[in-house]
Amino acid sequence: MTTPAFAGIGPDEQLRGKPVRAFLRLVMIEHSVFALPFAYIAALTAMAPGGTRWKDLVLVTVAMVAARTFAMAANRIVDRSLDADNPRTAGRELVTGAVSLRTAYVGSLVSLVVFLVVAGALSRLCLELAPVALVLLFAYPYGKRFTWLCHAMLGLAQAVAPIGAWIAVTGHWSWAAFALGIGVGLWIGGFDLIYALQDMEHDRAHGVYSLPARFGPTVALWVSALAHAGTFALFVAFGLAEDFGVLWYVGLGLTAVLFAYEHAIVTPTDWSRLNRAFFTLNGFIGIALFVFGLLDLVTHGHLGR
Repeated sequence: MTTPAFAGIGPDEQLRGKPVRAFLRLVMIEHSVFALPFAYIAALTAMAPGGTRWKDLVLVTVAMVAARTFAMAANRIVDRSLDADNPRTAGRELVTGAVSLRTAYVGSLVSLVVFLVVAGALSRLCLELAPVALVLLFAYPYGKRFTWLCHAMLGLAQAVAPIGAWIAVTGHWSWAAFALGIGVGLWIGGFDLIYALQDMEHDRAHGVYSLPARFGPTVALWVSALAHAGTFALFVAFGLAEDFGVLWYVGLGLTAVLFAYEHAIVTPTDWSRLNRAFFTLNGFIGIALFVFGLLDLVTHGHLGR
């Protein structure tokens, strides 16, 4: 079996004395590229009948980044003992000391406050629903301590992004946004199953729950593939419900090709290209679908009014 090398890298001396930079690295701010584009798709689609409201779009952006930052900081705080025991994660900032526990708590609290303030600025309904999103975001690191369904918990937390963005700009529920949100959840939960392969043996040895640790890599990859098939179907359903044009489906065609490639390069016996499958391909999927969705909305004359 071929696996990538993910040994701990030790403290990053360049980050010492730079708490903000170190904190941003701790929460992997670049991973916002996964759910945020779909929050934009939901928000812009919901705005389309009346034209773009840029103030709301900025507020949605700040809310989504703040919520994700809170979730990631809380995840790192809760998991710091597990991270210290895992060679792959032993180089994380809270383990090495590049970020102090106090900085992580402060960053998490600031992100929480920003999220709640912005949710209130969007609408009273958003503020009332904010605790639901926060509970889902905070629950994931605890899930791996008692159930191999923790990947579904992560997906459910990420599904909140487009659903919340839709509600933020319209003030009401949408089944189309629900389809988009669950599609995003299946997508992220599906590639989290691929990512979890690298920790399978460690998880088994330390009592950490995951689907790969419970059922093995073959089952995990099959479930991941089924989840991504569900993602594709729900993205099609969203496009049909919102009357998207050909460009959205061109983007979905590209997504289907990338999904197929992702599942071709990671096999039960070869994980050497796992990083490419996890971040590079999925990051491109999120950006590409946003671009094609945006172009479709522009082509139909819904934006820029």
